[in-house]
Amino acid sequence: MSQSQTFEKKLAELNSIVDKMEQPEMGLEESLKLYEKGIALTRECQKIIDQAEQKIAKLLEESS
Repeated sequence: MSQSQTFEKKLAELNSIVDKMEQPEMGLEESLKLYEKGIALTRECQKIIDQAEQKIAKLLEESS
């Protein structure tokens, strides 16, 4: 699985978590579990973005 597919999958899961948390019948305990999972996914996505930015910067340096 490529990094892009991994990112897209994580982002889709994060969006799903947000949708679930917006439901009024969501209990506190379940909301906290989903929030924790959402924070972890956000960090993973940010790490992938940071790595991509570093690759782009390196490519731009090499092409100059």
